[in-house]
Amino acid sequence: MIARYNKLYEEPAYGLSEAAVYLKVPHTTLRYWLTGFGKQSPIIEPVESTPPRLSFLNLIECHALAGMRKIYNLKLPKVRSALRKVSEQFPKPHPLISEVFLTDRKDLFIERMGQVVNVSRRENQLSLDFYLMHLERVETNPKGLFKFFPFVVEPRPSEPKIIEIDPMVGFGKPVIAGTAISTAIIASRFNARESITTLAEEYGCTPQQIEEAIRWERAIPLPVAA
Repeated sequence: MIARYNKLYEEPAYGLSEAAVYLKVPHTTLRYWLTGFGKQSPIIEPVESTPPRLSFLNLIECHALAGMRKIYNLKLPKVRSALRKVSEQFPKPHPLISEVFLTDRKDLFIERMGQVVNVSRRENQLSLDFYLMHLERVETNPKGLFKFFPFVVEPRPSEPKIIEIDPMVGFGKPVIAGTAISTAIIASRFNARESITTLAEEYGCTPQQIEEAIRWERAIPLPVAA
């Protein structure tokens, strides 16, 4: 399936600070995942390393890793070991996206030929209770194209899917889901004292969509002047 990915998915599109905000991950944590700080190899290989810049696929990989850590509370050495084993035995690009992982909240497993293989330990260890590791907030259509719906406030099941990131729409920058309406433009017009009601009527959106776009943009730090 990786071979079918659009080339736009592999283009450097997101800086470290921008990606950290989109993913709700601390800047230093994301840098460690992508660089290892020189002490260990990166967990995820960024499309550009000096300075680190992420492709859309890198962004989804980091989102999947964040889910493993936050939602399933998996320890980083377990994840690193699992990715190493998968890459060695079943080599594919972007294993965090291309593989379907299972977890018992202690180890990571994949299924091969009807057998469950523990990929975070040397020995296989079967467990009766498994949770399917899936890419939270990522949707794939029948053509294999992705849409990413980042968390606006915090990672929780009740977060609405109102903000969308898709390289095919708005150059991969955040838009209101199902439209090409830039959240940055909505926020700038609101900051210029246009009302939520006026913006909703003009863009054909609901007030909730406009409010979420503004809420999203308020979480993004302003660029530092040169």
